[in-house]
Amino acid sequence: SATVLNADALAEQGVNNVSNLQQVAPGVAINTYNRSTFINIRGVGIAQSAPTSSPGVAYYVDGALVPHEQIIGTSFYDLASVEVLRGPQGTLTGQNSTGGAVYVRTPDPVLGKWGGSIDQTVGNYRWFRTIGAVNIPLGSSVALRVAGTLDTRNSFSTNLANNGVTPGNVNFKGYRAGLAWQFSDAFRMNLRYENYLNNTDHNAVKNRLDAITSDPFTIEEDAISRFYQQGYRSSAEFLYDLRPTVRLRWLSSYQYGYTEDITDGDRTMTARPRPPTANVGRIGYAKTTINTVTHEINLLSTGDAPLSWIAGAFYMNDTVPVVLLRYNNSTVTRDTAPTSTTIAIADNTSKSVFGQVGYRFTPQWQLNVGARYSQDEQDYNRIASPGGIGIGVQKSSKTTGRVALNWTPVDNLLAYVSYSKGYKGGGVNLGIADPNYLPEENNVAELGIKDTLLDGHLRINADVFHSDYKNIQLASLAGTPPAPVTQNAAAGVSNGAEVELQAIAGGVAVNLGVAWLDATFDQNTTLQNAVTGTNQLVLKGTALPFSPKITGTAGVQYRIALPQGTLTPRLQYAYAGEQWATPFQSFVTDVPSHGVLDFRLTWEPAERWRLEAAVTNLTDKVYIASQIQNSSTADGGIIYGAPRQYVLRISRKFD
Repeated sequence: SATVLNADALAEQGVNNVSNLQQVAPGVAINTYNRSTFINIRGVGIAQSAPTSSPGVAYYVDGALVPHEQIIGTSFYDLASVEVLRGPQGTLTGQNSTGGAVYVRTPDPVLGKWGGSIDQTVGNYRWFRTIGAVNIPLGSSVALRVAGTLDTRNSFSTNLANNGVTPGNVNFKGYRAGLAWQFSDAFRMNLRYENYLNNTDHNAVKNRLDAITSDPFTIEEDAISRFYQQGYRSSAEFLYDLRPTVRLRWLSSYQYGYTEDITDGDRTMTARPRPPTANVGRIGYAKTTINTVTHEINLLSTGDAPLSWIAGAFYMNDTVPVVLLRYNNSTVTRDTAPTSTTIAIADNTSKSVFGQVGYRFTPQWQLNVGARYSQDEQDYNRIASPGGIGIGVQKSSKTTGRVALNWTPVDNLLAYVSYSKGYKGGGVNLGIADPNYLPEENNVAELGIKDTLLDGHLRINADVFHSDYKNIQLASLAGTPPAPVTQNAAAGVSNGAEVELQAIAGGVAVNLGVAWLDATFDQNTTLQNAVTGTNQLVLKGTALPFSPKITGTAGVQYRIALPQGTLTPRLQYAYAGEQWATPFQSFVTDVPSHGVLDFRLTWEPAERWRLEAAVTNLTDKVYIASQIQNSSTADGGIIYGAPRQYVLRISRKFD
């Protein structure tokens, strides 16, 4: 089951960042706060940032795995396509995953052709977003494509503390370059480099118990908060056709990311500094450095022969030094000695071999069988820690795979039944007294169809699935001072159904996507409650975190022919049902259901021009986008979704 969006679809549906994907891909829940973007698909993914944690949804940029949720959103501009795959992945490419995968692809350089584009967005809250790209031919066999963006916006919130910072603002800039060299008809090389800088006043988080104002967009943070993130990503890809039907692919990447942030610990400007023995700090400081090397090699068949196959190997080494400081006796700046110090280095290594074979034994029937063997090791060196120093090591391995039977009784109709197993390696907890956690595993059986009807005017994708989710890795907080701790919860079970529909009739186009999910714990289990700091029983039947019962998206547009081009009004609606940020259900963890309506009016006066006027969140719905729990630097709180925005966008292509 997959949602695939090309560049035109992304523009039509207003997908400007990673979080917008949940508005166009049913079954997806995305929560962004502090330094991280957490993606959960069918209730499987991640919900806590820690140097020793790994996501259950694999995220790729141009085929290279991005293993940390902190830096997955830095490439989301000038895109060719985005693919959201649901269910365990791992027999075709990259890293193993239990929940799914997101593939972000940027445009390849085009040989022998000049071209480019400019895309300018302006909106209220002083939003200015500029994206530019140029394609430069360097002879007949080499081409260079360069793209960049500058994105700035004021905060939706007002800070009563009046300390010179307004959390919630946007200040991002980035650029990338891609070089394609076609040595021969059989040999091509792609070199890519990307650089980014994100420098803001951090998130606007509303104190749940604000004693001064209940206005969701009025906050009171007296600490001088800051969020600074910079880094780069480079990769080299080699494609060589050994034979007309056999291709060799090698992809290597290196990623560097540096994140430094300062946060207000209690989000009030009236409270006194906390004593050193308090559980939660007044000001929190975090510094994280990410160094990731990945290598992947594939040997695969090409063409339309009855037998198709791929074999591959994957290697990753990931080193993450971390510094966490808490200042209980400081309120505005870090003007006292830290009352808690954590310095540690996580070193993660992942190795795997994988392959898949497909055989079409009749024109109507095809069998696909794939397998993967993974070995993971995590070494965590606690150099300085309130919970004790020392090195922890966790090794894990697993064989996973996929079997699928495809049936094509007539042209344009595919029915399939599949079974897949995904795996996420175990790890080491930050506290030396906390035991290591084991790998988690997700087993999914799925039945689905993909059909194209009415001479291509109607497309339907539908599926039902059953998921058996074992040794679920759930993060919480424990200890004094509290620190993230990951535990293996009891098993979970999920049943669900998803439908995506696209219809075109004349100038009318309609899209509809709906997902139903029933994801619950399958056994009673005892877990650490991040709010109370104590162990608490979670009963069988309790909903898994980030598992809304219903998610959906719907859009309708009508293309009107004009003497000069076309005019297209579009209405789009996205709905997410109630979900919980942890297994413990209370007002502190509740993310209520909400629906958001957008309107767009697009004028395309010529083939290369596009002008758009939009109102997002047309009804100015006030809704909770994320619930934050207690952490070593914060009391938690609420991040509200964006209010109504008025947007003008103009784009021009050159060739």
